[in-house]
Amino acid sequence: MSASQKVQQHPMFVQAQGNISYYHNQLDKELTKYPILNKFEQRTQVPKTYAVIGGATLVVLLHLINPLAMFMSNLVGWALPAYLSFKAIETPAPQDDIQWLTYWVVFGFFNFLESFALRVVLYYLPWYFAFKTVFILWLQLPAFRGAQTTYLSLLKPVLANVNSRAVAPTTTATATDALHQE
Repeated sequence: MSASQKVQQHPMFVQAQGNISYYHNQLDKELTKYPILNKFEQRTQVPKTYAVIGGATLVVLLHLINPLAMFMSNLVGWALPAYLSFKAIETPAPQDDIQWLTYWVVFGFFNFLESFALRVVLYYLPWYFAFKTVFILWLQLPAFRGAQTTYLSLLKPVLANVNSRAVAPTTTATATDALHQE
């Protein structure tokens, strides 16, 4: 029996192979929900799980090249949300509109703050853009509802003071009520 056959029959190798297969199938099942990935798989004959894992690996590697980190972080913050915002405009349901409007408000606010303090932040936090990308993903992903959480806990109290001086409070009640219902 060769050394490679011994390794392939080792219980830890067999268990790792089973775990990889399980998670691969779970990811494939989850990614099947997205028609654009299904079309990509049909056209390129590249399994969507490999494409997503490869894309995520590429984003991580490009974050390691410091001059590209800002570009990649902003691309992650813009590309998918822009696409999903365009799709939300076309649907009659208001929930997705509220989700993406909330995301853009929070994303814009943090980019505005970043424009003032970027040099200082980069001096003290060298992996800033990697952290920013993780934060942006937390804002975007529906499982976490990060944009909604950030808006309700941080931005709404600040904006409510400004808004109460300029507009009557009853005009903003419907959008805020819809956020609380989710």
